[in-house]
Amino acid sequence: MTPVFEVERLTRSFGGLAVTQAVSLTMAPGDRVALIGPNGAGKTTFVNLVTGHLKPNSGIVRLAGEELGGMSPMQRVRRGLVRSFQVTRLFPEMTPREHLALAILQRQGRTGRMFGTFWTMPDVLKESGALLATLGLESAADLKVAEIAYGQQRLLEIAFALALRPKVLLLDEPAAGVPQSETPRIDAALAGLPADLAVLMIEHDMDLVFRFARRVIVLAAGRIIFDGAPGDAAKDRRVREAYLGSYADDRGAP
Repeated sequence: MTPVFEVERLTRSFGGLAVTQAVSLTMAPGDRVALIGPNGAGKTTFVNLVTGHLKPNSGIVRLAGEELGGMSPMQRVRRGLVRSFQVTRLFPEMTPREHLALAILQRQGRTGRMFGTFWTMPDVLKESGALLATLGLESAADLKVAEIAYGQQRLLEIAFALALRPKVLLLDEPAAGVPQSETPRIDAALAGLPADLAVLMIEHDMDLVFRFARRVIVLAAGRIIFDGAPGDAAKDRRVREAYLGSYADDRGAP
């Protein structure tokens, strides 16, 4: 299958410290990939590089065969490379419905018509309503974000990203800060993502990783030390030493 996302030998140094070292990976439509590794491994730096928030020293990033070098973060979003963040970046005084209307209108290039008028746009109301239903947010649709639970805010971030209709979705710790009682909502949201959407998830919750991922990539000291099946990651000596440790033991890896 033709890759939808390609990274070739991406490298970035800060001063004399190499944070990303010749990282290469490919993703096909429908891939479910988890990017894991210890703190300081370079995971978020990698995402910042491919999304254009940082400039690499060298390397190539392609989306659907198109090189993204020199494009701004917003230009990459418009091409279909969309990310969420570790910490919610929502507007506390806006409602979930307003957030989704904003994302839809942004995608359509109609953001100047946002406030006070999206209620007269049947297409926007229909699409935002469908996303709210998909993510289980109907009951919170018209509450201010500041009034809804943190788990619902994380779900709204995923809905916002989906409203931009990505080809590749980068999820940066979607369960971070979410109470254990609300993680089933995150699981359900991830399970309900479009089947042809390529998803790369950074996550420290290994239970969530092993439920979600069909493929695991492990970063350590800025290098990929493993790329393969989740079950094999738990058995890999380098991965156990660098990161999984006792978790792999709990899963019964030999």
